[in-house]
Amino acid sequence: MSSTSPALQVQIVSDQLTAELQLPDVKDGFYRGTRFDWAGVVTGVQFQGRQYYAPWYTRRLATVHDYVDDGVDIVAGRQSAITGPAEEFPQPQGFDTARAGETFVKLGVGVLRKAADLPYSCYESYEMVDPGTRSVRLAATSVEFTHELTDARTGFGYVYRKTVSLCSGRPDLMIEHALHNTGRIAIKSEQYNHNFLTLDSAPIGPDHRITVPFRIRPLSAPDPTLAQIRENEIRFVKVLAAGEVVSFQMLGFTNDPGDYDMRIENQKTGAAVRITGNRPLTKLALWSIRSVLSMEPFIDVSTEPGGHVLWTYNYTHYVVDT
Repeated sequence: MSSTSPALQVQIVSDQLTAELQLPDVKDGFYRGTRFDWAGVVTGVQFQGRQYYAPWYTRRLATVHDYVDDGVDIVAGRQSAITGPAEEFPQPQGFDTARAGETFVKLGVGVLRKAADLPYSCYESYEMVDPGTRSVRLAATSVEFTHELTDARTGFGYVYRKTVSLCSGRPDLMIEHALHNTGRIAIKSEQYNHNFLTLDSAPIGPDHRITVPFRIRPLSAPDPTLAQIRENEIRFVKVLAAGEVVSFQMLGFTNDPGDYDMRIENQKTGAAVRITGNRPLTKLALWSIRSVLSMEPFIDVSTEPGGHVLWTYNYTHYVVDT
């Protein structure tokens, strides 16, 4: 499904977990779209014989806008064909003030060109003007990615470091981030994790349960024939069929970072994961189709010139009694 060079695939191993990652590369990288952060793309995590991430699509096609589910194949477009705990900085820096043909910055991606005076779309393919400078440092249980970027036209610049590591003695995968604003313009952005969970590649349905530490208030309730909210829990009513989507944004969380805490369990295969973060949520959404379940937590990572912002996500893998 991927033409990635084997040289760009790495594996890290602890006494609890094995994880496969793809290294960023302008020419041969697994992901070369202009939506998601290129660093730290995880294509698999194994724990006690269970698989937590796998491609949620069966084919990739550049002409597809987002994805298409035709009942046989799920075909992902260039901007969406990614796996694992994929991260995006959704606000492009300098896009609104750029004229057609001028540059803007997408954090974690590079300096891009605005083709026309149209609103920004994460599904659009923008010309890469400058991918910045990337470096990778490998260790037995971790991979550190560094991305340095400067856009003289807009004044945006940064050094962004992401480390994906496994923890000895614990079934934990950590993603640590450090963003240093080296430009003359403030960075105003959120970051979210799409969390393309596949949990043993089982069809999404009543075997899956999602819990959070607060009472969920949906902005718009999901189709009750597909999924239902019970206080702090989301349950699927049926196995999702081709074309069926459960997608909604939820409220109920506070400014306490302790609300960044979600458990997703497959009560048939036993595969389960707890996802926590150390910064307050700004937004939380669920998106799911028949092949994948995504809890999408957003946080604020804005920083002034010369400033730093640090944040960490932790994925604790466990097995539930089936």
